[in-house]
Amino acid sequence: MPPQSTAPVDTAARRAFYGKIDKANISALWNNLANLVTPEPASACVPYVWHYNAVRAAMIEAGGLITAKEAERRVLVFENPGLRGQSKVTTSLYAGVQMVLPHEVAPSHRHSQSALRFVLEGSGAYTAVNGERTRMEVGDFIITPSGAWHDHGNASPDPMFWLDGLDIPLIQFLDASFLEHLPEDEQPINRPEGDALARFGANMLPVDQKRGATTSPIFNYPYARSREALEQMRKSQAWDACHGIKMRYVNPTNGDFAMPTIAACLQLLPKGFKSSRYRSTDATVFTAVEGTGRTRVGETVLEWGPRDVFVVPSWKPVVHEVDGDAVLFSFSDRAVQDKLGIWREDRGNA
Repeated sequence: MPPQSTAPVDTAARRAFYGKIDKANISALWNNLANLVTPEPASACVPYVWHYNAVRAAMIEAGGLITAKEAERRVLVFENPGLRGQSKVTTSLYAGVQMVLPHEVAPSHRHSQSALRFVLEGSGAYTAVNGERTRMEVGDFIITPSGAWHDHGNASPDPMFWLDGLDIPLIQFLDASFLEHLPEDEQPINRPEGDALARFGANMLPVDQKRGATTSPIFNYPYARSREALEQMRKSQAWDACHGIKMRYVNPTNGDFAMPTIAACLQLLPKGFKSSRYRSTDATVFTAVEGTGRTRVGETVLEWGPRDVFVVPSWKPVVHEVDGDAVLFSFSDRAVQDKLGIWREDRGNA
C-alpha cells in the first residue's frame, strides 16, 4: 500500500458514512492507515534503567511482607515507563527480579510462556526443570521451556536473586496462555544434576537425537563456560565495531537461538571501548554482569553498573561506552523476528 501523506478531507457526507458503518462494527482503513502501517517502528517503549541496589532493597522489604509460596513467584516487575500498567518491559517481553529466601521453595507449576533466568546474586539455590535440578550461580543463563514443570528452592543461608525474562505479552497477544500446578511444592527428581549439560553441552549429541526441538535441551548455560569463551576470543582482538565480542546462546540440536521466542546473548566490551552507532528492530533488555559504563539511546544517557537492568526500544540508535572491561547479558524478541523474516539492523547509519 502506498504511503499516505495527508489525512483525508473531513466532510459531512463522510462523517455520516462513518457513523453508519460504525453501527455494524466496521471502520474505514484510510482513517487509521497512518497509525497501522508506519514508515518505521513507532513504539511507546522508552529507554530506561533500573538500578539494582534500589531494586534489591525493595525485594528485601517484599520478603518481609509475603512468602514465596503465597506469592507463587515473589517478583518485582520492571514496567517500561511508556507501557505502565501492562507488566511489559518492551511491547513483546516481560522482565522482573525474583527473590527466594533461605529455605523457601517457589512451588512447582508449568505454563505456556517460555522463561529465562539470569542469576544476579547468591549461590546454592536451585531450579528444577522437568525432573532435573541445576545449581544456580551468578551469571548463569537458565531456561524454562514452554510447558515444562519448574520450581525453585534455596538451601543456602543467603537470599537468591535473579532476572526473569518471559514472553508473557506475546503469549497474551496470541490468547494462548495456560497454567497448571502440581499438588506438591517440589516436583519429583528423576535425572541426576548435570545430565542435560553432559548430553548436549560438550559439542556432542546422543547418537539418535532428532532435530527439531524448538527449545534447547540444555537448560543451564554456566557463566564460567560462557565467560571463558569470551576471554579466549579476546586474544584475536577481532572486535566488532557495534558489539565488541557478542555471542548468542544456541540450541545445539539445530543452531537456532536457545529459545524459540527469546534471543539471549552475552557480550564483552573491552576497557575504553565506545561502540559505533547501531539500531535494530528488536527492543532489547540488558543487564550488566561486570563493569560500569553508559549507553546512549538517542538523546537519553543510561548510566549502569553491575546488576543494573536497562532497556533499549526498537529502532533507536544505541552507543555503548565502558570504563573498564564490561560484560553485558541481553535478551530480545529477535528469535521471533528472524523466523518471520522481519528483523532489521542498521550499523552506523542511525
